[in-house]
Amino acid sequence: MNQITHWIDGKPWLGDAARRGRVFNPATGQQSGEVDFATVDEVDEAVAAAQRAFPGWRSTSLSRRSTALFSLRALLASHVDDLAALVTSEHGKVHADAAGEVARGLEVIEYACGIPQLLKGEFSEGASTGINVHSLRQPVGVVAGITPFNFPAMVPLWMFPLAIACGNTFVLKPSEKDPSASVYLAELVAEAGIPEGVFNVVQGDKVAVDRILTHPDIAAVSFVGSTPVARHVYETAARAGKRVQALGGAKNHMVVLPDADMAEAAEAAVSAGYGSAGERCMAASVLVAVGGCGDALVEGIRRRVDGLEVGPGTDPKSEMGPLITAEHRDKVASYLDIGTEEGATVVIDGRGRRVNGDENGYWLGPSLIDDVAPTMQVYRDEIFGPVLSVVRVESLDDALALIRANGFGNGAAIFTGDGGAAQRFETEVEAGMVGINVAIPVPVSYYSFGGWQGSLFGDLHVYGPDGVRFYTRGKAVTSRWSRIGEHHASLAFPNAAASESR
Repeated sequence: MNQITHWIDGKPWLGDAARRGRVFNPATGQQSGEVDFATVDEVDEAVAAAQRAFPGWRSTSLSRRSTALFSLRALLASHVDDLAALVTSEHGKVHADAAGEVARGLEVIEYACGIPQLLKGEFSEGASTGINVHSLRQPVGVVAGITPFNFPAMVPLWMFPLAIACGNTFVLKPSEKDPSASVYLAELVAEAGIPEGVFNVVQGDKVAVDRILTHPDIAAVSFVGSTPVARHVYETAARAGKRVQALGGAKNHMVVLPDADMAEAAEAAVSAGYGSAGERCMAASVLVAVGGCGDALVEGIRRRVDGLEVGPGTDPKSEMGPLITAEHRDKVASYLDIGTEEGATVVIDGRGRRVNGDENGYWLGPSLIDDVAPTMQVYRDEIFGPVLSVVRVESLDDALALIRANGFGNGAAIFTGDGGAAQRFETEVEAGMVGINVAIPVPVSYYSFGGWQGSLFGDLHVYGPDGVRFYTRGKAVTSRWSRIGEHHASLAFPNAAASESR
């Protein structure tokens, strides 16, 4: 039985045996390990280690920090398959998808390697007579990340490389459902030569989360998860005086106009809706068929799903794996009955899907519900599984109004050949990330990832320029070096005009 523990002050840290959780292989339903759940004291140990490391790491030159990140990038690039295999074994996603999430994390490390450029300030000579002004950005201190089960490698990599590049030290609390990737990342951080205590991992549950949110020595918290928990994280941590970026849930709409290539749109819908078994915050979970194109779109999806391979992530032929737990699988499957009761039409029922894998795995095949109305629960809830809903509307106006009225605002996409319609959608849609003939519009690492409305609590998005701003504080410095005998005392409020008049 694999024992997964914490990583504190540069080494594995055995936890309290009385507090442990079970880890499963979703493809078989078999327990594969146990993970330690941190006590309050163990969280305090991790924060103390990070606090001890902060002064030395903060004073480390930008070039040396950058060199360490280049080393981490090289190590991770050479171990992509190893890390992806860990993700597959505990999350269940197919190997290609797991390797893809590691690759997207690598992009953020590459961006962080440019930290000497990213932290350049501004300088104004002669802002007033004899006065110069410059700005700089400084690390905030010990920061923490609380990350979800659906991307156990990528989301931590969205946070800690940029945080430590900026001179902070980091405490990660990963999901207890698939915790091994976090420890593997910690081992690579140590191998890259990053000092002890700069990066720490505490495994656990709500006990660890609540201690992180209220710990007096943690200055900032990054979070990705469901909207109710994101709201709790934001309110609790902000009340404790911390800066917070809390990314919540989603109900991403993919709008298809009648002039779109229906085969391309159907293929994109299958990829965006069923990839990673729909357990993505950027999954396209609602297809908005405009102006009578719904029948062609539904038929295209049905044809593609008929040939889609569902099976264990270790099988190269598998295109979609299991869900993360039996409980989550059952909850997602229940929406098929809910949709029927509400008057929608279940076109594809994944509960009867034959799977080339262990029958005890947490399987649910791709499912499609047509004739969904905005008042239905299957539309309102974030299902977070391989269940696509189709809403039919008459016009682009209707589609935009539908998205605007939804409580989420993470991502939205449009498929069309009409440049004017695409430009209008880009301008008017209420979402933080927009795709035009791109179903999953996750930005590259030198932009920032984040939504609107109930999909984000806080002002700054993750990674990219917003990440640099979140993990640093700005400071403006006004300086004057007078020659002997030139200084004249004045009680007036300082301003450029008064200085020029002297």
